[in-house]
Amino acid sequence: MDVSGKVREPGIHRLPAGSRVADALHAAGGVKPGTNTDGLNRARFLVDGEQVIVGGPAPVAGPAAGGTAAGGPAGAAAGGVAAPAAPVPLNTATADQLDTLPGVGPVLAQHIIDYRTQHGGFRSVDELREVNGIGDRRFADLRNLVRP
Repeated sequence: MDVSGKVREPGIHRLPAGSRVADALHAAGGVKPGTNTDGLNRARFLVDGEQVIVGGPAPVAGPAAGGTAAGGPAGAAAGGVAAPAAPVPLNTATADQLDTLPGVGPVLAQHIIDYRTQHGGFRSVDELREVNGIGDRRFADLRNLVRP
């Protein structure tokens, strides 16, 4: 786990499977005083190899991998938590895997799974727009982070 930004001990920290963002913050010595963490979902489960950026600006939409956008890693989600490194497969992802996507929590993850079940899967990423709870803005945030 790479924890960077406004934490006391930034760097690579080893965490056990099932760890959450709160565990990563604790491993990094805690958040520096005065840092706004409202955008961090401290209860979210971590994905192996991800980067948690604390207090950084939300990058502009860019390529899903490689390069940087707005001074942060490409694919980093609003609120400073990096998105998954590889596109999440909509047709096979578990609720926990979908929950790693920016703006997707347990309820929306279940809506995606329900849509997939009812319609025999996703034929394209554009079908994600049909899922209850995904509007234009959320779709724009997700389209480069998922695949059918």
